[in-house]
Amino acid sequence: MFKAIYLTQGEDGRTHADMRDLEDAQLPLYDKGNVLVDIKYSTMNYKDGLAITGRSPVVRSFPMVPGIDFCGVVASSEDPEWKPGDKVIVNGWGIGENHWGGLAQRARVRGDWLVRLPEGMSMQDAMAIGTAGYTAMLCVRALENNDVGPDAGEVLVTGASGGVGSIAVAVLAKLGYKVTASTGRPAESGYLRELGAAEIIDRSTLSSPGKPLQKERWAGVIDSVGSHTLANACASTRYRGTVAACGLAQGMDLPLTVAPFILRGVKLIGINSVLVPRDERVDAWTRLAADLRPDALASMSHTIGLPAVFDIAPDLLDGKVRGRTIVDVNRLE
Repeated sequence: MFKAIYLTQGEDGRTHADMRDLEDAQLPLYDKGNVLVDIKYSTMNYKDGLAITGRSPVVRSFPMVPGIDFCGVVASSEDPEWKPGDKVIVNGWGIGENHWGGLAQRARVRGDWLVRLPEGMSMQDAMAIGTAGYTAMLCVRALENNDVGPDAGEVLVTGASGGVGSIAVAVLAKLGYKVTASTGRPAESGYLRELGAAEIIDRSTLSSPGKPLQKERWAGVIDSVGSHTLANACASTRYRGTVAACGLAQGMDLPLTVAPFILRGVKLIGINSVLVPRDERVDAWTRLAADLRPDALASMSHTIGLPAVFDIAPDLLDGKVRGRTIVDVNRLE
């Protein structure tokens, strides 16, 4: 038996979440490469908050164990690449949405979804990074791949106090970029400067409707907010700059014109972290092990036990949670 957060849907369409004892036999089976993992740590991400509260229909089938990422130790494996005792990370591939996820003490996944825990990285640090940090690194790589290096000019990070934003700020700063952090929480300015932000701006300067084309400022942008914030970021990006978009905290709409793209050659790159090919995942995690200061991880993360996810889920959606929330799935108080 193992403990798991368990989601069901009532006849009224509402999501019901509780913690239950489950058996290994209840875990899903796949057509090949089944790997059983003893989970040590998971995380709370925006999608997990939506799944647990039922505020948005991110869960595709019920019942569901939420948790879009986890780190643990292989217990048994049908995949020849993995053996008992291997330390592994999994994120994306629809876990916590289409397939049972990481907010549990055990999971069964396909072997080709797994990434080996990088040398020198602890399992707790891996989940301090989690899907948010992995997504942030994909955004950094998008800037690099489009010639936005540290010498190109200022880089804007929106939603900077959140999980993706915090790690993006820390990674970019360590790589030598001049980072401007946008946040709606002025009290977090000290925290963001500790991570390496050179300047802090209030999100209100970006979150309202703006001109289609604005003064050029940003060489690159990492945006986890969407809506007017992303539109204004694009409108103020410099000639041939790059904007990496990975989130929709403000909204799914994008009220902009083609002006930044046809007059300045701005590139808008969409970042989908769920179905990224495995070689790119391995590269991202290897880069995170090298390009993220351990002290930055400590300052941007805190750890809760499995039952505490019910309380933190609404706060996460309401923007009240700083940085990363690690879930120790074996802590049951």
